[in-house]
Amino acid sequence: MAEGAPSVPERLSFLDEVQARTPGESRLLMCIQCGTCGGSCPSGADMQHTPRHIFAMIRADMREEVLSSNTPWYCVSCYYCTVRCPQDVHITDIMYTLKRMSLVGHSYDSSTAPDFSKMFINWVENYGRAFELGLMSQHMLRHNPLGVFKIADMGIGMVTKGRMAFTPKRIQGMAGLKQIIAKAKELEETHD
Repeated sequence: MAEGAPSVPERLSFLDEVQARTPGESRLLMCIQCGTCGGSCPSGADMQHTPRHIFAMIRADMREEVLSSNTPWYCVSCYYCTVRCPQDVHITDIMYTLKRMSLVGHSYDSSTAPDFSKMFINWVENYGRAFELGLMSQHMLRHNPLGVFKIADMGIGMVTKGRMAFTPKRIQGMAGLKQIIAKAKELEETHD
């Protein structure tokens, strides 16, 4: 480097970038590839890669393959994998990070999963919980209108048996939830 030339910061590895963008301590390097996460995941069968495979790909600097994968989008944020992880890797938080990075970089090749995620978040922000009937109806009408007919019987059966509400209901303490969401968005902006 020429004398007096400004130093150029090195490009962060994909691993370093994921860790830096994940709020708190991700513990990503603690992953021992045991497979507990994938075996615990209710939507693991639909994922292109298990979480442990995604973590290995992150370590291998396979940025585009990870960010174009459907894996983060199929994470339903149940935290079951995180609770069961013997190394306390914050798997769900890492999946949120990968979703954000994928959106920012326009890496995911389908609008379906990100759109579903945005609709889900919208219901939670407005009611404090998901409204399954509204969420699925909205999603199906937007992305698979004819699919509504395929799931209509199941939806009607769930509503009539009291397993799913016909109308959305707000939780108590919405003001508190809105404060939590506002703080989370504030923290997210500081990490981006």
